[in-house]
Amino acid sequence: MVTPTPRVRIVVGKPGLDGHDRGAKIVARALRDAGHEVVYTGLHQTPEQIVETAIQEDADLIGLSVLSGAHMTLFRTLLDLLAERDASDIVVFGGGIIPAEDIPVLEEMGVARVFTPGASTHEITGWVAERFAAESQR
Repeated sequence: MVTPTPRVRIVVGKPGLDGHDRGAKIVARALRDAGHEVVYTGLHQTPEQIVETAIQEDADLIGLSVLSGAHMTLFRTLLDLLAERDASDIVVFGGGIIPAEDIPVLEEMGVARVFTPGASTHEITGWVAERFAAESQR
């Protein structure tokens, strides 16, 4: 018997000055098509705005798309803000142009998963399904 994936509320954010959001929109749509509630914050958001949206929307996940090279600073700031707001239970994942050597550092910071170019939407939606199916079993 297949256990249905719980419906997850996800905020997809595009922080910083980078104006390339096609990938973020594709991921947001794939997550929505997989049955999740998705809020896309739009371009040029600050980590503060993304965290505020996630808290207001009672999000389970925040997905960041970072192509600017500022991923270390943006993820660290976002995670620090979540901790300050007592919202560290919101799972953070991301994707974009992120060097392989930075991924373990991001994971050590608390980023649950990093998807790099070439990751399929099926891989991303599958990870969300696995992650939250496991959490709903607890």
